[in-house]
Amino acid sequence: MPMRRYKIWLTPVLLILVQAAQAQDTLRYTGSVMVNADYHHGQLVPAMGVHNIQTFRANREHPELAEGLNWTYNHAPMLAWWNGTFYLEYLSDPVGEHIPPSRTLLQTSKDGYKWSKPDIVFPPYKIPDGWKKDGYPGVAKDLYATMHQRVGFYVSQSGRLFLLAYYGIAMDKKDDPNDGKGIGRVIREIRKDNTYGPIYFLRPNSSWDMKHAAYPMYSSSKDKDFVKACNEILASPLMMQQMVEEADRNDPLIPLNRPVKAFSYYHLQDGRVVGLWKHALTSISKDNGKSWQYNPLRAPGVVNSNAKIWGQRTSDGRFSIVYNPSEFRWPLAVSTSDDGLDYKDLLLVNGEISTMRYGGNYKSYGPQYIRGIPETDGKPADGNMWLTYSMNKEDIWIAKVPVPVISSTKTPVDEVFNSLPDGQELKLWNIFSPLWAPVRIEKTPDGTKALTLRDKDPYDYAKAERLIPEAKKVKVEFSVSPAQNNTGSLQIEFQDARGTAAARLIFDADGALKAKVGYRNSEVMKYEAGKTYQVRIELDRDKRMYDIFVNGQSKGTRLMFVPVASFEKITFRTGDIRRFPDVDTPTDQDFDLKNAGTPVKEAVYYVKSLRTTAF
Repeated sequence: MPMRRYKIWLTPVLLILVQAAQAQDTLRYTGSVMVNADYHHGQLVPAMGVHNIQTFRANREHPELAEGLNWTYNHAPMLAWWNGTFYLEYLSDPVGEHIPPSRTLLQTSKDGYKWSKPDIVFPPYKIPDGWKKDGYPGVAKDLYATMHQRVGFYVSQSGRLFLLAYYGIAMDKKDDPNDGKGIGRVIREIRKDNTYGPIYFLRPNSSWDMKHAAYPMYSSSKDKDFVKACNEILASPLMMQQMVEEADRNDPLIPLNRPVKAFSYYHLQDGRVVGLWKHALTSISKDNGKSWQYNPLRAPGVVNSNAKIWGQRTSDGRFSIVYNPSEFRWPLAVSTSDDGLDYKDLLLVNGEISTMRYGGNYKSYGPQYIRGIPETDGKPADGNMWLTYSMNKEDIWIAKVPVPVISSTKTPVDEVFNSLPDGQELKLWNIFSPLWAPVRIEKTPDGTKALTLRDKDPYDYAKAERLIPEAKKVKVEFSVSPAQNNTGSLQIEFQDARGTAAARLIFDADGALKAKVGYRNSEVMKYEAGKTYQVRIELDRDKRMYDIFVNGQSKGTRLMFVPVASFEKITFRTGDIRRFPDVDTPTDQDFDLKNAGTPVKEAVYYVKSLRTTAF
C-alpha cells in the first residue's frame, strides 16, 4: 500500500507567529514529554515531595462547616509571604463566574498547612440604581459589582503589605466585567497584627463617575507613606502590566496595552524580564517592563490554552514555569530550566480533579489559575516554591514544591515514621490532602507516630504517594492499622512512574482485604478494626505475578491486572480512582450533587512504616 502524505495547513497569521517565535530569543520548551489529557495526571512523572493542601472547601448546604460561608464560586487565588506569614487572597461569587454579587477574601497561615478562617476584605459593592453602562442597553437595578483581578498584593519599599482588588460591572452573565468599563481598582493595608486599613480607590476607571464612589481616592489619605506606596505601584510598569485587562483601554500607565491576559514575570540572571500570559504567550523586556522586544508570541513547544501560566526564579538559582500543559485545565505541571529560557522537562504537581459538587457559570474542571509568590511579595524562609490554585473554581488549594525540583530517587525506602524527626516525616512523600480527607502525621492510639489518612468527604479522598528506585522485581513491606472495618476504603497501588497501576490491594468496607485481579477483586483475608497488619508484597514484572504475605503468613499469588515496564511508585488512597471528567466531557456543569456539603462517617488508616528492596 503506498504511503499517504498529509499536509498540515496553517493560517497565514499563525504561520507568521510561529516563524517569528522561532527567530526570537524567547522562552521555549525543548523536552519530549507531552501530556495525555485522557488521564487526570496526564501520565506525567511527579515532582518528588509535592504537598497539595486544601485551604477552603465550599459548602452551600452547611455554611457552618465552611467557616460560615456558603458561596460556591471561589477562584483566582493569589499568594504573598510577609512578616513570617503566608497571605492567600481569592475572589468569590454565590454560584458562578461573572454573576454578582462578588467579594474578595483573605486567609493566612504560618506554615502553609493550617489556614485561618477567610476574612472578607473587599465586600460586595452596590451599583446605584439607574446607572447605565456605556454601550449596553438598559440600566442597573439591584445590581452589584463583579470582582476580577490579576494582582493581589504589593509589599512597598518601606516594607508594608497592601491588598489590591478590582470591582468590574457585568450587566448580565454574558457581559464582561474586565472590559475597561468597570468601577476601578481598590487598595487597603494589611497590618502586622492582621488588622486592615481603610479601603481606598487606587485607580478608578474613567467611565466611572466618582460621585458614586463608596471609597475615597488614595491621594486623600493623611498617611504619607501609604500615598507613597500607591504611587510606587502606579509608577511600576511590571505592576501596572498586570492590570491591563481591567484598566481603561487607553490607560497611559499600561506599557503594553494589548488584549493579553494574566501577566506574570521573572528576571533572568542578566536582568532581563521574561513575561508570560495566557495561551503560553511570551516576550522579553530589557527595561523592567517599560517596553517589550516584540509583541507577545506563543512560546515554541509550550502547550497551554486559556489558563494562567506562572513563572519564577527558584531559590537554587534555576527557573520554573507552572501551568496546565494541555487544552484543558488539567493536569497541573512544572517545567524547569537552567537559564530561564530553555525548558526541558515536564513534571506533575497535581494530577487530581476533585469532583465538582456545585454547578455554575463558566466553572471549568481541574486545578487551575496557578499563581506563586511574585518577586515583590516575599521569599519563604524554607526556600521551596509555594503555589496556589483553585480546584474547579470551587475550592482553594496550596501546593508546596520542594526546591530543587527532582523526579526520581535511587535510595530504597526505609521509613518507620515514629523514628523520623518531627516535621520531616513526609519530606519525600507526595500528598493530596483535602480538608475533609487530610493526610498528615498523627499519633496512633498506641502513642506512636504514623502517616494518617482520614476521609469523611463523600466526593474526595486522601492520597499519599512515595517514589521508589526503579525496579523490575521489588519487595514492598508496609505496616497499616485500619481504625474500622465497616466503612471506607484504603487502596494501595504499585505503579510505574507515570501512574499506571500494575497491582492493587484494598482494605474494603466489608471487612475484607482484597486484591484486584482483572475485572474482579479477589478476597485475600478478613481484617479487624484497630489491628496492625504487616504486609509484604513481592512483585515480579517479567512474570506479571506477585506474592502476598500478611503478618508473616503467605496469602497466595495474584496476577497483575496491567503490565508495566518497571515499578517506581507506591500509592495509598482512600477511594476509587477517578476518570471523570475526560476530554469529551462538556464543560460548564449545570447541576449540583446530592448532599455535597454533608460529611460521611469518617474512615481512618494509620500507615506506620514502608520499606522497599529490589531483588
